[in-house]
Amino acid sequence: MLGSAAGLAGLVALTGAGAAGTASCAAPSSVASGKTPLRYWHLFGGGDGVTMQAMLDAFEAEHAGIALDAAQLEWGAPYYTKLGMAGAGGRAPEVAVLHLARLPGFGPGKLLDAFDLDLLAAYGVRPGDFPAEIWDRGAIGGKQYAVPLDTHPLVLYYQTEICEQAGLLRADGRIKTLEGAGEFVDALRAIRRVTGRPPLVMETTGADAAGPARVFATFYAQTGGTLLDDTGTRLTLDEDKALRVLEFMRMLTHDGLAVRVADYQGSVGIFNAGETGLALNGDWEVSTYLETELPFSMAPVPNLFGRPAAQADSHSFVLPHQGDRGGERNRAAHRFVAWMLTHSADWARGGHIPAYTPTLSKPAYLKLEPQSEYRHVIDYVALDPPAWFAGSASLMWLELGHIFSGVFTGSRTPESALAEARAGLKKLLDTPSPLGDIPAPGGDQA
Repeated sequence: MLGSAAGLAGLVALTGAGAAGTASCAAPSSVASGKTPLRYWHLFGGGDGVTMQAMLDAFEAEHAGIALDAAQLEWGAPYYTKLGMAGAGGRAPEVAVLHLARLPGFGPGKLLDAFDLDLLAAYGVRPGDFPAEIWDRGAIGGKQYAVPLDTHPLVLYYQTEICEQAGLLRADGRIKTLEGAGEFVDALRAIRRVTGRPPLVMETTGADAAGPARVFATFYAQTGGTLLDDTGTRLTLDEDKALRVLEFMRMLTHDGLAVRVADYQGSVGIFNAGETGLALNGDWEVSTYLETELPFSMAPVPNLFGRPAAQADSHSFVLPHQGDRGGERNRAAHRFVAWMLTHSADWARGGHIPAYTPTLSKPAYLKLEPQSEYRHVIDYVALDPPAWFAGSASLMWLELGHIFSGVFTGSRTPESALAEARAGLKKLLDTPSPLGDIPAPGGDQA
């Protein structure tokens, strides 16, 4: 089994992240006398970054005895490299953000420390305050290593004026429920009659495109299919179901019902310009469209293949490993996490669905439109399989995104893409985790 530092080096080599330097791990020298230092690392930029900073300012204003030192680091592989190296050295920040699906590959007990659930409860946060599936994914080996802040699923954006002209809005101005692939295709054709253009846009290309994989994962989950078993160690790909989804994806672009070539920024720009009636994207682009005063709203991805599902991940709080974790700094970290959760109606402004379920019934959240329109998706999110190579900015998404991009653009047939995906997943499964054997998420709390 690899040691923590050696394992991290292996992980960096596998992901191609490079030897990025770590942010400062030392305690801040400017901490005022008598205050408890609290270092916090996150990866939120753009609209999320603005929202996060406002929350951090509010936390500081309410906690005069805590000296908060927050650092925003570069999203993706660079962030995880820095966070992992800090944890391997045991001189990490007191608290940080981690995508929940990255947890199995992040060395719980090696690079991360477990939460004290009694301490969280003392600050008003308990396991029963979260959807069981999302909470349980933060537990490994009977200990809680991740506490979810939100879930951010794939959602359906729709232009209200275009959809009204296409006859797709209800009397209350919301989009009609579309059940089944047939109804969805009919809706797309109705929009195309209004605009004369492809009615749907989503990310289909790009060097690091994850959009094609997220669309596939959403529709494949709707069929009831899975990629891996509950331990994340055995391939369970249902080829009949997967091929059905891939053929549908190919039909969308081949028949002119979706924009064939659009990288991520291009897909956002096309929808923002009013060129399509619908878009499939993560919930985080709500801030972009609100800023431009686009006439739009949002809804769950329609159930096209049998049952509601939407691919999602979750921003979660973790405690990077410290050689001397404990005392007032650890208490401050737990207090901070609890405060952020109980104030997550503010976080929801950026589009993410709060994982702390008491927030979902608060007036401050319900009055957010369109952010509260798809809150029920939290009950049927399709989380990534619990494997070290899964999760946001992971090897799996880069691999599958590249393959399924070809289905949209026409460079691959659904059959060839399926064969490539199976081979790619097998190769990942056959590659040992750089951190050695890690228990699967879930299990009773110790």
